[in-house]
Amino acid sequence: MILKLIAIAIVLYFVYKLFGGKLPNIDLSSIKSKEDKKLDDDTLVECEKCSTFITVKESILIGSKYYCDECGAKI
Repeated sequence: MILKLIAIAIVLYFVYKLFGGKLPNIDLSSIKSKEDKKLDDDTLVECEKCSTFITVKESILIGSKYYCDECGAKI
């Protein structure tokens, strides 16, 4: 049992050295929250009032909520 663990440790060490002896870095700054993501013009969003889907370009943004032209005109 101990010999198997030693053999696995040796194999893992050689695999580690094979890839340059460096562990992969995780760049946490590239991970964005849902609010931080930039919406493209052709991204679909849901109208808060009537629940229809429209593009960001066609929508009206009122208080961080998206509305279609008809519902946005009524507010």
